[in-house]
Amino acid sequence: MMNAISKINFSLATLDDVDALVVIENRCFDMDRMSARSFKRMIQKGNCDFIVARKAEMIVGYSLVLYHRGTHLARLYSFAVLPEARGQGIGEQLLQEAERRATLRDCIYMRLEVHQNNSGAIRLYKKLGYHPFGLFKDYYEDHADALRFEKRILHREDQFDFIQIPYYEQTTDFTCGSASLIMAMQALDKDTKADRTLELQLWREATTIYMTSGHGGCSPLGLALAAWRRGFRVEVYVNSKEPLFLDGVRNEGKKAVMELVHEDFMRQISETDIMLHYDNLTMNELEEKFSQGGIPLVLISTYSYTRDKAPHWVVVTGMDDTFIYIHDPDEDVESYRSQTDNIYLPIGLQTFDKSFRFGRTGLRTSVIIYNRDS
Repeated sequence: MMNAISKINFSLATLDDVDALVVIENRCFDMDRMSARSFKRMIQKGNCDFIVARKAEMIVGYSLVLYHRGTHLARLYSFAVLPEARGQGIGEQLLQEAERRATLRDCIYMRLEVHQNNSGAIRLYKKLGYHPFGLFKDYYEDHADALRFEKRILHREDQFDFIQIPYYEQTTDFTCGSASLIMAMQALDKDTKADRTLELQLWREATTIYMTSGHGGCSPLGLALAAWRRGFRVEVYVNSKEPLFLDGVRNEGKKAVMELVHEDFMRQISETDIMLHYDNLTMNELEEKFSQGGIPLVLISTYSYTRDKAPHWVVVTGMDDTFIYIHDPDEDVESYRSQTDNIYLPIGLQTFDKSFRFGRTGLRTSVIIYNRDS
């Protein structure tokens, strides 16, 4: 029995703590364990707070909180307290310390997954104000489900009530546009069947054929046409009348093909009631479109989040005075990320505004999908 009077001290983990952390991991978990190598990686290179709890110089627990670069979201990736140290309030103090450190990074939400049968952890999370907001089916090695919990740890005067926009993960490296369109269509039409067949069909209709490398990405014009064909009202904002994405393509043959595709998209749009605006959509206008019932698909540069200068489509799922919230269809950008990190992802308005453009030309474009009767 450990001395219940001893004070608990918190500090960031160091490489000297790895052996003790492995002992805790093996004693607390029968499966889905982190390895010594994973611990070392997180301590040395992780975008995280790796906190250890010490009692009488002995490590009795840890919490590992991951951060998503460029956003205001924290995720409790792993959390453990030695069995003989439980019942003394250590877990509660450890979690509160993790929340405190996350707020210092201006994170507004802490999210986590927990095994559906881990009743002790679930009681603790609920006691500290976490509430369930989703489920991961067949998440653990034993095929059990993971409950997803969330808590707002940094409070603003106004609270944001999320509208329900289903999440869909892209299944390829090049279908972020079609995956984003699927999410918008599902939000407006509950009968939309989200699957890979639809994802690839939409991509074939909307692709530019070529990008800077690899498969072609989705043009805003192509996405608009794909949505219009399925009965939605559509607006497109783009700040250039020139064929898109050419500045990153060196091969003249590829450029010629992309120009032909662009011209064909323009011809098709001229035969529809799609509203095409050659203008820079401002953040205020984006919020106005959202409040009018539109679901905006926005092309961003991923540099702020991954240091990779790639064009990427996301779905705007909400806005308030401080943050814009998105669904990001790509879960594979970083190790240890899951769907929990990608839904209603909070990003500071100024950070998002800087990312709301791509390439040397500063391409800024958005496709806004509405119900026909709105």
